[in-house]
Amino acid sequence: MSYRQTLLKGILTVAIVLGSSFAQAYPPAVGILGNSPACTTCHVSNGPWTDETQTIIDVVDGNTKQSLLSEDGSFLIEVNRGETRTVLTVIGCAKECAPPLRNAWLYVDPQQIATSELSKFAPGWDVNLPMACRIVGDKLNAYPDAHITVLPMTVRPMDAARNAVLELQVMLTKGESVKGKAKEGLVSNYFVRTVNLKVVD
Repeated sequence: MSYRQTLLKGILTVAIVLGSSFAQAYPPAVGILGNSPACTTCHVSNGPWTDETQTIIDVVDGNTKQSLLSEDGSFLIEVNRGETRTVLTVIGCAKECAPPLRNAWLYVDPQQIATSELSKFAPGWDVNLPMACRIVGDKLNAYPDAHITVLPMTVRPMDAARNAVLELQVMLTKGESVKGKAKEGLVSNYFVRTVNLKVVD
């Protein structure tokens, strides 16, 4: 085998391994690969994290670390048109609860689920990480000793962007789903929060 063939084979092997790793990191493909409106289409909400007073679901400003929670229980992300804003998605439960293993979440515009678009985020908005699945163990000063995940998401309203209402669909999980039998093996609880996107012109 030539040096070039060996090199190409090595690159292909690395690409396959990395591709598999990324695929395993994604949460349920709600509205991404199908028309399912919610995670519970495939998974059950049967876990121990049912106490809303112990559950942590927050969206905070990436710079100030202040919560973007509104009085009505929704989150408000305001961004100047053409500019970027980074927010942190914070998910988990208080230190007194049984810690989940992984948290999965997805920001989705319900009106986009049935479309053929790969991105189900609000049209006209540029976004770098609208969905993720992360192992618990991150830290944030606002939630000392809590069992949480924290991950940044950057959004930017483009020329065509308009105000939009998203669903932040969340799952706290432990265990592993059985392949082909998503309702088996995984212990989870499902939550939904409203996120309002506002363009500032």
